[in-house]
Amino acid sequence: MITMTTDAVTQLKGFLAEQGTPDHALRVFVSPGGCSGLQYGMTIDEESDEGDEIIQTEGVRVLVDNFSAMYLQGAEIDFVNSLMGGGFTVRNPNAVAGCACGHSFDAGENAPTAQGCGCG
Repeated sequence: MITMTTDAVTQLKGFLAEQGTPDHALRVFVSPGGCSGLQYGMTIDEESDEGDEIIQTEGVRVLVDNFSAMYLQGAEIDFVNSLMGGGFTVRNPNAVAGCACGHSFDAGENAPTAQGCGCG
């Protein structure tokens, strides 16, 4: 199951309210790509799709499709502010390697050679 930090929930609620869509959900997904083999993505969705895992936490919903769920089991979504700005991040215990920027990861399919790209 995916969890969200208090900061992530606060930021998501604020964003959804600002957009006038407080009943929408955050979709978190994994797709092939990026320099480490898999990459994270996030969108705002109005409704869940058939087969989605739906996580309710502190008044917000997170949607995860079946493919992504196997890579995101135990992951935590956070919101981090830095000198370069703020954004949602994923802390994923299934990642054995990844980019310094945090957008791409390897879940073990390429574990012997997984080094990440060193970006960021």
